[in-house]
Amino acid sequence: MSGVAARLAEVRARIDRAARACGRDGAAVRLVAVSKTKPPEAIREAYAAGQRAFGESYAQELEQKAEALADLADLEWHFVGHLQTNKARVVARHAHFVHAVDSVPLARELGKRAAKEQKGVLRVLIEVNIGGEPQKAGATPGDLAEVIAAVQAQPSLELRGLMTIPPAGDPAAARWVFQTLASLRNLHAKMAALPELSMGMSADLEVAVECGATCVRVGTAIFGGR
Repeated sequence: MSGVAARLAEVRARIDRAARACGRDGAAVRLVAVSKTKPPEAIREAYAAGQRAFGESYAQELEQKAEALADLADLEWHFVGHLQTNKARVVARHAHFVHAVDSVPLARELGKRAAKEQKGVLRVLIEVNIGGEPQKAGATPGDLAEVIAAVQAQPSLELRGLMTIPPAGDPAAARWVFQTLASLRNLHAKMAALPELSMGMSADLEVAVECGATCVRVGTAIFGGR
């Protein structure tokens, strides 16, 4: 078993243990292997071990890898980084899932670009900056309803849920952020179907699963440090 395959197996085991500990089914938590800055060969190793969903944070890198790995027809590309409107065309062309819609203008631009690609609807999540950290992207909780409405107004986009990134290195703050995102989902679920909660990374995936994550984004624990 390769190093990537062994680490991937351990992450899957962590997800399963965390789910069982809180009475959930581990199969209900999707693992997105965040492969940003890693070469296509590392993705092929993870693919050979059964992984299909991969996360990228930069539009150009996503495009390059999607083309280099085009022979792997069932790859599922998740764009998980901050997305600028001028990169929406590239992401709409290659991504299957966008985790980082955070404004009305981005929702409109991504919807327009996705319609031109004519690949069917593009699934999206709205990123929420729960902690109000100025260095992080994301809609404020107060702006969430407006961004939800903007996504829903785009026929080429399918709103699937919410995403957040907690403060690094603070388990207590991470738990609060994850619980708050789940509460926001419940608050806004009356106006939109929001089944997905994308939250949790290498260091805090267990807490995220306990708080209801349906998708965890794990890079370092699978591919090693950057």
